[in-house]
Amino acid sequence: MAQAPREEGPSSGGQFGHPGTVAAGMADSAETRKLVYLVTGGCGFLGEHVVRMLLQREPRLYELRVFDLHLGPWLEELKTGTKNVIEACVQTGTRFLVYTSSMEVVGPNIKGHPFYRGNEDTPYEAIHRHPYPCSKAQAERLVLEANGRKVHGGLSLVTCALRPTGIYGEGHQIMRDFYHQGLRLGGRLFRAIPASVEHSRVYVGNVAWMHVLVAQELEQRAALMGGQVYFCYDESPYKSYEDFNMEFLGPCGLRLVDTRLLVPYWLLMLLATLNALLQWLLRPLLLYAPLLNPYTLAVANTTFTVSTNKAQRHFGYKPLFSWEDSRTRTIRWVQAVEGSAP
Repeated sequence: MAQAPREEGPSSGGQFGHPGTVAAGMADSAETRKLVYLVTGGCGFLGEHVVRMLLQREPRLYELRVFDLHLGPWLEELKTGTKNVIEACVQTGTRFLVYTSSMEVVGPNIKGHPFYRGNEDTPYEAIHRHPYPCSKAQAERLVLEANGRKVHGGLSLVTCALRPTGIYGEGHQIMRDFYHQGLRLGGRLFRAIPASVEHSRVYVGNVAWMHVLVAQELEQRAALMGGQVYFCYDESPYKSYEDFNMEFLGPCGLRLVDTRLLVPYWLLMLLATLNALLQWLLRPLLLYAPLLNPYTLAVANTTFTVSTNKAQRHFGYKPLFSWEDSRTRTIRWVQAVEGSAP
């Protein structure tokens, strides 16, 4: 998200954000300062929820613009797109920019080191090879390094980054895919990862709420929040990916086959590697995005849990949706897509 004074006429400044983030600009009026928001990636999973949250929770909303465009490979798209956003802020006098990053900027890393109840300051060896965490880390670094840069008009740009943990909720395509997969397997899903491997998850509505709250508070707390990173978190329980997904899929008729003998890890890695090879071979012809690949397997098989209150301390964040509300909303959504199985 970003904020800048808006002048009269078509050349007025606005807020700019990276794909999947929000940006806003201010329009002066005799009564109150109004905000113009640009939501880039606004048609995606998180973007749609941010749009709804702005409409519901931003009383100063003057105008809402949604932009969504899918371009080239992740790495170049994110790096180039972030540079363009920063330059647009500088040229238009936009003073506030919030970047939607990811916990995967930190980890899990390629060595499989656990991150147990860590926070934003917990030491961790962030080593990645997959394009997604690499590109996110580069983009986040560009945004944070831009904090304090002079913008048009002589004032300083204030930036920060939000790092959601594993997001779930209405519209989550992977949750939909798991549900349809379970239906095809006769209402069963098979455990592949030990239940002791825990992950932090966060409801999409609370991630959207944190974005809006940051946009509302960043101007007044620029000295405190500028150049900072914040994990997005809520009251969702720590569980393995499979056990957490069953919180929603179980009430919808699926069951997790929890055998004593898990699927051997070497077999999972073989399948993941074959999927990656097939994805590479098919790339010139079609988009093949398997759920299982070496990166997703490593992430699912490594404990990564967050315990922090930094967002609450710095800008008063509290989850808008409780765990019970988040669970109920997600179950209702899964039930609503029950008849849409391919």
